[in-house]
Amino acid sequence: MFLYGHVLGVDIGPIEHVPRARMPDKLPVVLSREEVGQLITHVDGTMWLIVALLYGAGLRLEECLDLRVKDLDFDRNQIVVRRGKGQKDRVTMLPVAAQERLAAHLSTVRRQHERDLARGEGRVVLPFALDRMYPGASTEWGWQFVFPASRICRDPKWGSPSRFHLHESVVQKAVIKAVRRAGLTKPASCHSLRHSFATSLLEDGTTSEPCRRCLVMQTCGPR
Repeated sequence: MFLYGHVLGVDIGPIEHVPRARMPDKLPVVLSREEVGQLITHVDGTMWLIVALLYGAGLRLEECLDLRVKDLDFDRNQIVVRRGKGQKDRVTMLPVAAQERLAAHLSTVRRQHERDLARGEGRVVLPFALDRMYPGASTEWGWQFVFPASRICRDPKWGSPSRFHLHESVVQKAVIKAVRRAGLTKPASCHSLRHSFATSLLEDGTTSEPCRRCLVMQTCGPR
């Protein structure tokens, strides 16, 4: 039907009872708490933090890398996810076990941002047309990426030199290496950590809002 209607441009009229093609259902790869613990011991630094948030907050990889400094609320142990799946905002937990390392990481990122500003740079790309609505917001600390790239992008198609977030492939390769080093037989990926997060909550008896007391690789009792 797509071939005739959109490629060949031939009207074949209404056709009844035509079965729709369906993608086969595949079960997601889920890691146990022990397997997540083995995996996370084989990453460090920034990658440790990203893995901790993927599992401890149930974030998708793109959502994690898109995080801005203003999206982290240490006082309320919350993360605001902007424009997630379906372009919807939501709130999830900020794992307590990751907060100390995350705060130290942000201090390092802030010093880097201040050095960028001293060189006349320090700009970040803003979503939609916010840079037009709020001139100067692109250099403010709150709008900076939590996990910035190591290099500044100077491609003129993005305007002034900007510091983007880490590329997804960098994290994906690091997680795959960690899975191999940990000796896991499951073909786990970044998204497997999100499935593992949801499964862990279900195993703990959580049926609605996740418990904000939960830590990375640590559980609380049934709610």
